[in-house]
Amino acid sequence: MCLAVPGKIIDIFTSSNMKMGKVDFGGVLREVCLEAVPEVKIGDYVIVHAGFALNILSEKEARDTLAAFRELDEIELDEDNPIMN
Repeated sequence: MCLAVPGKIIDIFTSSNMKMGKVDFGGVLREVCLEAVPEVKIGDYVIVHAGFALNILSEKEARDTLAAFRELDEIELDEDNPIMN
């Protein structure tokens, strides 16, 4: 299963002639390729998979996605959930 995660662009730079960015994933910083989203700017949220930003998201979309991930995590941790047992 593939999973793309939203993060916030905090820096944009060029490396080896490629548009790159530093992205904040809830306090975890990673370098991400921004070539697929050339119009992205600092402060934007992007959805990232395997080190590549795939799409720009609104802040609301990013927060909603992260909330859904937290809900899934809670369901998985719920020992009384018959789906996970």
